[in-house]
Amino acid sequence: MTVVLKVRGQTIESHQIVSLLAHYQHLPQLIRDLIIDQEIKDITCTPEEQEMGLRNFYAQNQITSEPQLGSWLEQRQMTRTQMGELIERSLRIEKYKQATWSNKLETYFLSRKSQFDRVIYSLIRLKDGNRAQELYFRLQEGEQTFAELAAKYSEGIEAQTQGISGPAEIGNIAPALAQLLISSPVGQLVVPKQVGEWIVIVRLEKLIPAQMDQAMTQRLLNEMFNTWLQSEVAQVQQNSEPLIPIAI
Repeated sequence: MTVVLKVRGQTIESHQIVSLLAHYQHLPQLIRDLIIDQEIKDITCTPEEQEMGLRNFYAQNQITSEPQLGSWLEQRQMTRTQMGELIERSLRIEKYKQATWSNKLETYFLSRKSQFDRVIYSLIRLKDGNRAQELYFRLQEGEQTFAELAAKYSEGIEAQTQGISGPAEIGNIAPALAQLLISSPVGQLVVPKQVGEWIVIVRLEKLIPAQMDQAMTQRLLNEMFNTWLQSEVAQVQQNSEPLIPIAI
């Protein structure tokens, strides 16, 4: 058998690699990368794209000199050729995403837009329902401001921000609270509601609609790509024969 690696006196032979990858739960990543390489094998990059990719890579890794580049390569035990291959592979993956899903982006965005919209809202949450009703009536009558009451009575971290929360994407807010926000006009005080363990008083301050800008485009491409890739990996794993684990 061929010895491929020695780690602190432990010898790893070629026939052990796959079982070790499975043991340490790295096999899905290997499958993932193999699937990607199969998909992008016919995609090429122009010299101009390669040059732009190299500049972006240096900027992202804060490499501004030859010594810094040498240090970066040494830390990762890579050659310049391997680094170039890594950069080009990333470029080819991005081109694959564009070629495969760019014509589906608008429909996908519209189907998810309500989750991407952001909100700024005022929130008071308490455990005491009677106190919540009292504070709600004070707010209705204008006896005190939301900020004053939140700072004094709210039992969540919003007490530190005078009740203000956000901007936050609707999809990242607890579903029950999100539903209260999207069903309420801006500026309207919502009567105290039970949300999980809390009684909440909430007021939508601002709705910030999601836009199909460059950042959103990249986000959606990544999301569609990762969803597809997870499905492909799962299918490969389902159809693969079980590995025989080795003792290590």
